Amino acid sequence: MSATPDPRQNWLLAALAEPEWQRLLPHLEPVAMALGDVLYEPGGKLSHVYFPATAIVSLLYVMENGASAEIAVVGNEGLIGISLFMGGGSTSSQAMVQAAGTGFRLKASLLMAEFNRGGPVLHLLLRYTQALITQMAQTSVCNRHHAVDQQLCRWLLLTLDRLHSSQLVMTQELLSTILGVRRASITEAAGQLQRDGLIRYERGRISVLDRAALEQRSCECYAVVKKEYDRLLPDIKAT
Repeated sequence: MSATPDPRQNWLLAALAEPEWQRLLPHLEPVAMALGDVLYEPGGKLSHVYFPATAIVSLLYVMENGASAEIAVVGNEGLIGISLFMGGGSTSSQAMVQAAGTGFRLKASLLMAEFNRGGPVLHLLLRYTQALITQMAQTSVCNRHHAVDQQLCRWLLLTLDRLHSSQLVMTQELLSTILGVRRASITEAAGQLQRDGLIRYERGRISVLDRAALEQRSCECYAVVKKEYDRLLPDIKAT
């Protein structure tokens, strides 16, 4: 990487009190995260946890036949690897980079040492985990009950909140994998949003033109998830 990112671009790291920050800072390793990189495979042992800074990571559930769907999206508000301190030691999902950028990794043993100290780090990680579980549950409901264009709106809004930009690089093939629907359905949904003036979609790049209209078109799932993150992590949410 040409320049070392700032660890405090990640909201969880930025929320650490000075003693915890000083203990962890020397052990935070900057990593480049390229589009499509897989950080974890299902069933793999977690040797590190990852704190995205500018990258965004999809947590995908992969079926035996290779089909997959996103169960959550994680950016600079969180970390990848909650099953480590929730007692699993391994994860049932795949973690794949959906937006290239930077992040930091920390040895699993070091995070567990902080978690087992109790106090602020434990409470911070548990609040984040509750927010993430809410996103997972809402995504499941959304994928079952809402139209593809509503799912796409929800996904775009969650991604933009973590990207802090109105543009993102995303192919229809990857969107199909993330949302767990046919590519033709993505083409139709994105085309309708473009015809209505909400987005511009060309050459694998999506530009959001009217965020307010995108929020109106989305189902209630986006608002539910955002409200829960703001409630549980009020001191570290983006301003």
